[in-house]
Amino acid sequence: MLIQQIELFLIEQPLKIPFKTSYGTYEKRESIIVKIIDENGLSGYGEVVAFSEPWYTEETIYSALHVLQDFLIPKLVNKQFNHPNEVASQLNQFKGNQMAKAGLEGAYWDLYSKQNSISLAQALGGNKAEIPVGVVISIDEPGKMTKQIGDYLAEGYKRFKIKVSRENDYEIVSTIRNSYPTIPLMIDANSDYSIDDIPQLRKLDQFNLIMIEQPFGERQFIEHAILQKEISTPVCLDESICSIEDVQIAHELKACKIITVKPGRVGGLTNSIEIHRYCVEKNIPIWVGGMIETGISRIQNVALASLPGFTIPGDISASSRHWEHDIIYPEVALIKGKVRVPDGPGIGVEVDEARVRSLSKKIYRHA
Repeated sequence: MLIQQIELFLIEQPLKIPFKTSYGTYEKRESIIVKIIDENGLSGYGEVVAFSEPWYTEETIYSALHVLQDFLIPKLVNKQFNHPNEVASQLNQFKGNQMAKAGLEGAYWDLYSKQNSISLAQALGGNKAEIPVGVVISIDEPGKMTKQIGDYLAEGYKRFKIKVSRENDYEIVSTIRNSYPTIPLMIDANSDYSIDDIPQLRKLDQFNLIMIEQPFGERQFIEHAILQKEISTPVCLDESICSIEDVQIAHELKACKIITVKPGRVGGLTNSIEIHRYCVEKNIPIWVGGMIETGISRIQNVALASLPGFTIPGDISASSRHWEHDIIYPEVALIKGKVRVPDGPGIGVEVDEARVRSLSKKIYRHA
């Protein structure tokens, strides 16, 4: 792969439904779409999934733009690579900035798969034709959240993650469990709890949750280990996992029983595969998380989730969950609770570049 041009599209689009977490409410979403073009004019696409504010990680859309343009892209453009793994290795000289790296590396995986006439899932080592998927319900009044779950059940979703905060967790979970006592249900408070809240979290054991995702801060491995000893509900780590080393720390400390893998958070698909391999060896249940992405990242997550070790339905909802119109076609669609893994070359869908350009606040070109 010899890349002769890289384009960055800074886009913004409204969400169909405002998304509320313990961090705040979002009504629109900024993203960076990465397009790389080889010497033969073939294109690969990736996406930077950082948020506009540094609430999920320290990265933002604009810090990612800076790192991409001033550090990462100059290391790649007009350079020869035989495999996306080499791209990941080249970018490792720079610390952090995992989402910027992942957006760029994802485009190389797409292009590599197209050049070799194989699907991205095949290139990653996936072996599933379709995957069961889950859905995320943002914080709202308990009755409204319960109604949303009913609607999503009718659509066929297989697992339900509800956003909560330490102020409303019991009310929300108990209300939902009264209506749906047996559905696969989990909660996510995005680090809203502290170790002093262990008695409160222990009360949730009665609701048979499949997991509690990231109750404490991202570097609080020891606190999570203490919590996991005190409750029967499995702890799942999300923000804490930014590398294979973090997975190893979590496992050795027994800080959790489940891990969610997000390519953007761990620096790309290459690192995601490494984490998958380790978790399979150690019998750690894993699933693919979502970041309110466009279809480009969403379909790459579908390809990743086709690997055999991902046994829990991930946050890979249909395109229509967040967007009136996605930037890919066909859009990601739910069929009886599952999403088909594309088998065409690369990501296996077409990017609607006219729509990408119409949504762009600014376009940056590097050659």
